[in-house]
Amino acid sequence: MRLEADVLRDVARAAGQEWLLADGLGGYASSTVIGLNTRRYHGLLVAARTPPVGRMVLLSRLEEALTVGERRHELSTNAYTGGVVHPRGFERAVSFELDPLPTLTFEVDGGRLARTVARVHGEPATAVVYAYDGPGPAVLELRPLLAYRDHHALQRENEAVHREADRAGEDLVLAPYDGCPPLHLRHAGAAWQGDGCWYRGFEYARERERGLDFTEDLWSPGVLRVPLRPGKPWGLLAWAGPIPAGRTALDAVAAERTRLRTLARGSEGLLGHLRRAADAFVVRRGESGRSVIAGYHWFADWGRDTMIALPGLCLTEGRHDVARTILAELARHVDAGMVPNRFPDGGEPPEYNAVDASLWMVVAVNRLVEASGDHEFARKRMKDTVAAILDGYKSGTRHGIRMMPDGLLTQGEAGVQLTWMDAKVGDRVVTPREGCAVEIQALWYNALLIGSDLARDAGETRRAAEWAELAGRVRESFLRAFWSDSAGYLADVVADGTPDLSLRPNQLYAIGLPHALLPRDKALRVLDVVKRHLLTPVGLRSLAPSDPQYHGRYDGGPRSRDAAYHQGTVWPYLMGIYFDAVIRLHGEAGKAAARQWLGAFAPHLREAGLGTVSEVFDGDPPHRPGGAIAQAWSVAELLRVAGRLDLRRPRFPPREGEPI
Repeated sequence: MRLEADVLRDVARAAGQEWLLADGLGGYASSTVIGLNTRRYHGLLVAARTPPVGRMVLLSRLEEALTVGERRHELSTNAYTGGVVHPRGFERAVSFELDPLPTLTFEVDGGRLARTVARVHGEPATAVVYAYDGPGPAVLELRPLLAYRDHHALQRENEAVHREADRAGEDLVLAPYDGCPPLHLRHAGAAWQGDGCWYRGFEYARERERGLDFTEDLWSPGVLRVPLRPGKPWGLLAWAGPIPAGRTALDAVAAERTRLRTLARGSEGLLGHLRRAADAFVVRRGESGRSVIAGYHWFADWGRDTMIALPGLCLTEGRHDVARTILAELARHVDAGMVPNRFPDGGEPPEYNAVDASLWMVVAVNRLVEASGDHEFARKRMKDTVAAILDGYKSGTRHGIRMMPDGLLTQGEAGVQLTWMDAKVGDRVVTPREGCAVEIQALWYNALLIGSDLARDAGETRRAAEWAELAGRVRESFLRAFWSDSAGYLADVVADGTPDLSLRPNQLYAIGLPHALLPRDKALRVLDVVKRHLLTPVGLRSLAPSDPQYHGRYDGGPRSRDAAYHQGTVWPYLMGIYFDAVIRLHGEAGKAAARQWLGAFAPHLREAGLGTVSEVFDGDPPHRPGGAIAQAWSVAELLRVAGRLDLRRPRFPPREGEPI
C-alpha cells in the first residue's frame, strides 16, 4: 500500500489518511501519512497504564529537521491556530508505504530520508528508525513534543511541568509530571541539549469537525542531534518506563515487520490487510486475560462488541486459545445473567447496560465449538455461565429485561439504551427500542437452543428439554408478533402489542443466525426489502431513506452525530449477518455475491484508516467514512465472511490505467 507525492503534497487529502499500530495492551501509535496530527488521539507513544485502559498520550510527536552541509531542512508538518501550517515538511514528501509498517520518505538536497515507525508488541514502547541515502553525511535533529495526558483530554501550558531531563545509564529519562510514567529514550550516538520550552496552539482538525475542543500546547524538554551516514540506519526507542537491556530500535522495527507480515500468512490484498488489522483489537486484560478493543482511537473493550467480533478476529484465524481466554475472562464478570457492556477507561466497576451482550456470548460459545470441536471447554468452563444467562433472562434481571408469558424477551428502562442502537443526545435515547426488539428474539431463540444442546451434552436432560420447549414457544410467538404481510418484512420492535415497522437491518438476525426463525418464503421477502432499501457498497443503512427520521450524513458535533448514528448511518459490520442470510438462502450464488461485494469494498482500505475498516459511513452517497478509523466488528465480520469464501489470493480491483 503506497501513496505518492501527488497525495502527500495535498495537505487536505493527506490529512484524511491515517495509520495505526497497536501494541496488544490497548496502547497504540497513530498519525496521518504526512505526520500531521489531526486528532487528540494521535501520538507516537500512547500507553495503556492498566491494560487495556488508562491510556495516556506520552510522546505526541517528534519535530524533525535534517541538516545537509550548511542547509537545514525542517521536515515536520503541524497545523496551528489561525490556519497556519508550519513547518511544511509535506512539500518534501515523496512516498508513504504501509509495508506493513508506516514509512514516510522525504527528498532533501538530492538525497532521501525515510522514517519508519513500529510499536513494540506486548510492551509500552515505540521505535522510530531513520534511513538516509544522500551524497554525504547529514545531521538529524529530533525534538520530542510531550502531551502527558489522558488520551481523551488536551494539555495546556502550565507551571507544573518538570523541566530537567535525567539519565538511566545511556538512556535519557523525561518525567514532566509527578505520578506519570517516565519516558525513557534510547538514542545511541545522539547528543542531547536541554532547552525546555512550550509549543503553543496546535490545532486538531478532526476534533474541530467533531464539535470538540481542538487546540493543545505541547512541552519540549530539549533536542537530540545525531549524525547520519548513507546506508546506515539509526533509531530512537521510546519506552514508558525503564528500557530492558539489549533492546534497540532497529531490532524492534525488524521484529514487528516480520510479525505483521506473518499474520497475513501469504494472503494478498483485502484478506491480508484484514488479517493484520484483526490483530490490533485483541489485547491483554489484567495479567493474563484477553479482551477486544472495540475500536480505535477512543473505544475501550465492550462486551457486546467483543462477542460479535470474537468469531472473525479469533476463530476465522484459528486462534482458538485466545477465544477461550476471552470467553473465560468475560464469564468471570457475569452478574445476574448479564455480561458487562463496558469496562470504563478509569478502571471503575463494569457497566451492565446491554440486553444482547450476554446472548451474543452464548452464540460465541457455539461458534467456538463449531470451529474447534472443543466440547470439553464448553461443558467444563461455559455451561454454568450459559445456564446463568438463560435463567437470569427467564426470571428477569436489570433494566426490565425479562421473559414474557409468550416466551419473548422484553426490555426497557427510561433513559437507558440497551440494544446495539445505543446513541443518546443528552438524556434522550435516540432509538430507545423498549419492548421486544427483533434481533433480541432471534438471539434469545438461538441461545435457548444452544443451551439445550450444551445441557444435553452434559447429561442434563431435563434442563435440555425445558430450554428446547421454551425455544419452540418463542418460535410460535415470534411470527405472530413481528411479521407484517402488508409490509413484507418484520417489525423492528413490538411494544404493548404495537409493532414499529421502521425498516431496519436488525430483522436479518432472524434469518442469518445459526438457528433461523423465519420460513424461507418470508425470509426471501425480508432479504429483498433489505437489499432494495438498506444495502450500499460499504454496508447496510441503519434506517431506510424513506423514513422521516432518516439522517443521510454522519457529521457535525456530538448531538448531530448521535442523532444520525442509528438513523440511516451505514454500518459495514452488518454485512456479516447480511451475507449469512444471503448464503443460507442462495447457496453458491450467495457466495458469489459476497465475493463481488468484498471486491468492490476493498478500495476503502486505502482511505481513512489505511489497511483497516472504519466504524461507519454516511447513509447518502458517496458514503464518506466516519467514526473510529478502525472498528473491531467491522474488520471481524468482513473477515468472517471472507473465511466462508475462496479468497486465498484476493486482489484489490485495479486502479485506473492498471492491467487487470
